[in-house]
Amino acid sequence: MLYWLTDVSDKILVFNVFRYLSIRAGGALVTALVLMVLFGPSTINLLFGNRGENHAIHSDDLSSPTIVKVGTLTMVGVTLVSSTLVSTLLWANLHSPYIWIVLGVTISFGLIGFCNNHMRATEHSHSRLMARTQVLIETLIAATAWIAMVQSGRAPLTTSLVFPFFRGLVLDLGWFSLPFSAFIVVAAANTVKLTGGLRWPLIVVAMIAAAGFGADAYLTGNIVFANYLQIQYLAGTGELAVLCAALVGASLGFLSFRPPPPLGIGDASSLALGAMLGTLAVATKQEFAFVVLGALFVLSGI
Repeated sequence: MLYWLTDVSDKILVFNVFRYLSIRAGGALVTALVLMVLFGPSTINLLFGNRGENHAIHSDDLSSPTIVKVGTLTMVGVTLVSSTLVSTLLWANLHSPYIWIVLGVTISFGLIGFCNNHMRATEHSHSRLMARTQVLIETLIAATAWIAMVQSGRAPLTTSLVFPFFRGLVLDLGWFSLPFSAFIVVAAANTVKLTGGLRWPLIVVAMIAAAGFGADAYLTGNIVFANYLQIQYLAGTGELAVLCAALVGASLGFLSFRPPPPLGIGDASSLALGAMLGTLAVATKQEFAFVVLGALFVLSGI
């Protein structure tokens, strides 16, 4: 929203600072950090006070064996995700379609996680059909995001697989890019969900991933840096650096609590967080980084 102040920068010169991506990314980081510090402790205390004893936040309906996480705080991470979203809306250029694509996927997956929490709290059935329906809905959301990215980006790069460290090595997947990208997003969301409901190190891994994706978005979204560093130029993705910076700030705020929340962030937040990182990987053409990222998330849950 603050970017819109540049429309009157010819009259108030100080508003020109909002044209600089680095300034807005730094502002997003600080804003998210402040929001977490101000509102995080009270939200956590409220949620801890309302949680039931020995209530299982989720069991893994998507695989065998079943994993039941008992006594987990259902929605402690909602403040982290909310701080990230609010800070992004405040500092990002909202004319960027990539911002809305990532935010749309994040909110949609968060709503799926919220419905899961509600159904488990009301003791609804946990059938495999429900799990398959959830995956189907997630896949449809990811596919919609892929279509939006293709419409917003430069063909054929938007449907291509970019190999790291090799500027000229690009494989155009064509329509196969649709299931491939959808798999990345859905797998990222459910990997974070299955490993993120138990320990706070998940947030450390997410923060590192967000910092990496943010740096990549900043460099690949700038044609000068892209040419200098001999990397692929991805027009429009630079604005995602603001969102990544906001996630880093919110994560720092989360980890600043003494002691850190010991029980996890819940289905709604972990699904939203994983989907956000998966969509960032697809948007910045860092799908190969997802393999390393997924391994780190699994290790953080051990």
